[in-house]
Amino acid sequence: MSKIMIALGGNALGNSPKEQLELLKEAAKPIVDLIEQGHDVVIAHGNGPQVGMINMALELASKENPSIPSVPMTECIAMSQGYIGYHLQNAIREELLNRQINKNVVSLVTQVIVDKNDPAFENPTKPIGIFYSEKEAKQMQENGIPMVEDSGRGYRQVIASPTPLKIVEADSVRALMNQGYVVVTVGGGGIPVMEEGDAITGVKAVIDKDSASEKIADELDMDYLFILTAVEKVAINFGKPNQQELDVITVDEANAWIEEGQFPPGSMLPKVQSAIRFVQSKKGRKAVISSLEKAKDAIIGKTGTTIVTNNQQ
Repeated sequence: MSKIMIALGGNALGNSPKEQLELLKEAAKPIVDLIEQGHDVVIAHGNGPQVGMINMALELASKENPSIPSVPMTECIAMSQGYIGYHLQNAIREELLNRQINKNVVSLVTQVIVDKNDPAFENPTKPIGIFYSEKEAKQMQENGIPMVEDSGRGYRQVIASPTPLKIVEADSVRALMNQGYVVVTVGGGGIPVMEEGDAITGVKAVIDKDSASEKIADELDMDYLFILTAVEKVAINFGKPNQQELDVITVDEANAWIEEGQFPPGSMLPKVQSAIRFVQSKKGRKAVISSLEKAKDAIIGKTGTTIVTNNQQ
């Protein structure tokens, strides 16, 4: 059987805790299908909308009441790891029990080391939080908050997204997986930290969860990387009359479309780049990008976009 890394997109998890609970109950079914088949599964999840809302709510509370302290972004990421992981592990646990499968599920608060000199800190590109109108975005930009238009869906705040160098808890994830646990890890891309001697300190940033998923998938020697997002397939000319959805693409084709600027930074671009890195990291590896709703079909090759090396086509 195979070892499979599944990365769930934060935008596919709903806009409220209640909606998230319902969506994750459905997401748990194709995940448990894989577990039932005997595959080892490790799960990551996004947190773009959720961490943005947590951060904004705490900032507004702090401004409204000076006795309430401002909370750094790293702590907001940790909070999002906790509550999304809580919902996800319980949804998977319930589905496992419904099928009389005796497996434990655990969410691990995960830190990811980044380089303090990463150029991403000078060029924020990662959208977080809710969507705003153009008028609202302009007002926020006037207040010093960087904003970007996100794939025709509205405007969102952007933050630095440095490259993940090392997963601090990778050995712990490996040990749990070897003991038969289903592990939820690198939630929201992990908490970005820097090493300073023996100490680890947080840094204001959001690591792309697909990049972190690829990194830990490589460290754990996984066979497949499934990136599940809000769309069924990767497309070129997205949102235009000549939009074309892609089924199976090679690394060379993907790189050519990246050069053309076909994939927006902060949304589809890091997904495609992570898929490329994964399939090139070891012979025989495959990556699939598809939607949460179509996960079951994507897992068995009926839909989604599969990225392969040039000699796998």
